[in-house]
Amino acid sequence: MKVVVAHNRYAAAAPSGENVIVDAEIAQLRAAGVTVAPFLRSSDEIGGLPAGQKALLPLSPIYNGPSQRALAELLRTEKPDVLHLHNPYPLLSPWVVRTAHKHGVPVVQTVHNYRQVCAPGLYFRDGHVCHDCRGRAFGLPAIRHACYRGSRPQSAIMATTLAVHRGTWRSVDRYVALTSAIADHLRDYGIPADRISVKPNAIPDPGQPAGTPGSGFLFAARLSPEKGLGLLLDAWLGHAEGELGTLRIAGDGPLRPLAESVAASRADVTYLGPLDRPATLAQIAAAACVVAPSAWHDVLPTIILEALASGRPVLGTTMGGIPYLVGDAGWVVEPEAGAIAAGLKAAHAAAAGLATTARRRYEQSFAPDVLVRKLIDIYGEVAK
Repeated sequence: MKVVVAHNRYAAAAPSGENVIVDAEIAQLRAAGVTVAPFLRSSDEIGGLPAGQKALLPLSPIYNGPSQRALAELLRTEKPDVLHLHNPYPLLSPWVVRTAHKHGVPVVQTVHNYRQVCAPGLYFRDGHVCHDCRGRAFGLPAIRHACYRGSRPQSAIMATTLAVHRGTWRSVDRYVALTSAIADHLRDYGIPADRISVKPNAIPDPGQPAGTPGSGFLFAARLSPEKGLGLLLDAWLGHAEGELGTLRIAGDGPLRPLAESVAASRADVTYLGPLDRPATLAQIAAAACVVAPSAWHDVLPTIILEALASGRPVLGTTMGGIPYLVGDAGWVVEPEAGAIAAGLKAAHAAAAGLATTARRRYEQSFAPDVLVRKLIDIYGEVAK
């Protein structure tokens, strides 16, 4: 089996869990005996592009000529069984689907966000869930609200891209939905159920967790409204200092001043700053419970998988794929400060007792050897 994995890497200045997942999946496929020919571009390349390509960059989400020519050459040379697409923006464009089909290569796409419909891919705007563009032939609300990168011109290009490529997306041979929530989104978009397979991401096994349970809570995510830091701190401040143990906050983003302010005023809150992956894993192991209080339809927060792999239960919200991920290894509450406050109290009392359940959920549902076999089966089905 030979597979071309196509992915536009997000810029290094905006660390992306999607980049990490794609790299890990390539390694897992190779370890399972699949020949992988990566077709990767990076947004970091934009600054070094020739002047002519830079001039055409605004149209790149719709069609990127250099990428299509390079892909066509790769397909002719490698003759793969399948092309597996992840993120196409901005330097690949959805046109890679058409290029692959032109060469007789079926396409599988893993859906990491809601960008078939929503310009920024979040279904979240101005601090609340937004479905204004759902069901529309053209995403005019995205332009009106400058949803894509805060720019009306860029939002207009993305809205046009989504309209132009509606037929492209509906021609994908098989979608990999990371959770049942993404599968629902795809069916709502008009994709037949028999062309959707639910397969979450796998993360490498950090090994059996240490026997000693951790203590306190950990929030490790981008410090932004959709990730729910404000909700979590409102819930935390509703309890007396020290009543719930400790809360450690890791990450960076627009709400960093809020995290720093609360940490300065409460002895039971610590702001750790942005952490690399090894440091994040160490903080997960040190915690009794990881909190994922997302206020948006969070697709598949990698921090939840990392928590389960480390034998740590999770307190999450009912949003997006979080209930699917948490399962019986934690608590799922509404994205409201009162509900999160009650969840924190329950988790503080019972987190240690769910450590074994959390690790077992990872081993049965999110371990690489389980999920890479499922992905290879999907390739086999579309390559027939």
